[in-house]
Amino acid sequence: MNATGRPLQLHEDRLFPTEPTQRGIARRLYAQVATLPIVSPHGHTDPAWFAGNAPFANATELLLVPDHYVFRMLYSQGISLDALGIPRADGSRAQVDPRAAWRVFAENFHLFRGTPSSMWLNHVFHDVFGLRSRLDAGTADAYYDTITAALQTPHFLPRALFERFNIEVIATTESPLDPLEHHAVIRESGWKGRVITAYRPDPVVDPEHEQFPDALRRFGEITGEDVHSWQGYLRAHRQRRAFFASMGATSSDHGHPTCATADLSPDEARLLFAKVVSGRFTAAEAELFRAQVLTEMAAMSLDDGLVMQIHPGCFRNHNRGLFERYGRDKGADIPLRTEYVQSLKPLLDRFGNEPGFTLILFTLDESTYSRELGPLAGHYPCLFLGPAWWFHDAPEGMWRFREQTLATAGFYNTVGFNDDTRAFLSIPARHDVARRIDCAVLAKLVAEHRIDEDEATDVAIDLAYHLPKRAYRL
Repeated sequence: MNATGRPLQLHEDRLFPTEPTQRGIARRLYAQVATLPIVSPHGHTDPAWFAGNAPFANATELLLVPDHYVFRMLYSQGISLDALGIPRADGSRAQVDPRAAWRVFAENFHLFRGTPSSMWLNHVFHDVFGLRSRLDAGTADAYYDTITAALQTPHFLPRALFERFNIEVIATTESPLDPLEHHAVIRESGWKGRVITAYRPDPVVDPEHEQFPDALRRFGEITGEDVHSWQGYLRAHRQRRAFFASMGATSSDHGHPTCATADLSPDEARLLFAKVVSGRFTAAEAELFRAQVLTEMAAMSLDDGLVMQIHPGCFRNHNRGLFERYGRDKGADIPLRTEYVQSLKPLLDRFGNEPGFTLILFTLDESTYSRELGPLAGHYPCLFLGPAWWFHDAPEGMWRFREQTLATAGFYNTVGFNDDTRAFLSIPARHDVARRIDCAVLAKLVAEHRIDEDEATDVAIDLAYHLPKRAYRL
């Protein structure tokens, strides 16, 4: 880049302990995992990128527009989403020059100091694009030009980046209404990159979802089932799950407000479903319906082998005005208290001891780590803990997760790391942070003579590579 500013450097010991003995151990452990292939078993990248393999348009469209981690911080400081060119709910966008939006981002990059977004982005700037001056107002145009020019070259096409990042497999996440046409194109193209899907049925499971009535109608059209009858609705799910599995899916994913599950009788479930499809239901009935569907999905997982993930405990779209103008996933989601012990009991009473069933739990409520999640995962054979998620995938959150679940769940009732991101270029950075933190945690255990270094090496490799492959049946 032409403009010069303050140097951008990535310290080789970043995130390692400051105590010399532990730092030395962490360095040795990290050397064993730094270049392992990336297994990304759950995320939200766009399969169209890999199907079309077209160049990304520019720095703004790639690094700013899709990343709600980034624009939520800018919005919190009074910068409008229109000024950043974020698409609105109706598909329109403010007429903003992408370079001007990038300048706004650069001028405010100081807002991210100390956040995980800063770590990830600086990793991208330094390692992916070779930039050596920090992003700020003075380097904004040089950054934009360097990144945008690079994106037009073969080395920066989506498939080339996938291979350069040493990604072994990546899972996207689609609704049952998605035809998976991009996955079909990838499969038929002859390209060797492994991009699979995951079954996310929320729009046809949540009666309070704004798209539910139309989504249910389309669900019936796609499957040819009478989805306004309880048994037809269940058959439609089984059909779409089988289709997703044929397109590579190994997991389902469920983003519910709570972790409530239920085990109603067939007649009770049928009567509840009739209320749901009529549109005349209470909030409590909507919650009970979501709870029953989770148990039905577990039953289907036992039949078809899809690993079940639950991502509960988020108040979605808290900012009503923003939601009405811009739609979902615009940085206005807020963590909620979440209860697991009582909520999961109906499902676990039926399936908790089944050897063919795998349930991966996530949380945004860190108070549950040692009280609920660690003990549950440390007992039930089916149950595993997903990594520190979303608001907690910062280094501090990863440390808290390990410290509070290790005593009861150990390392091997967890599933390693998954990045759960829409920001494609940040995937290597996110996995690198996770590997460094796990090595730091393990180095402390070695230094305290709680485990030997050869054991720590085995664990580090398992967390980085083997555990996600095993848990997600990859």
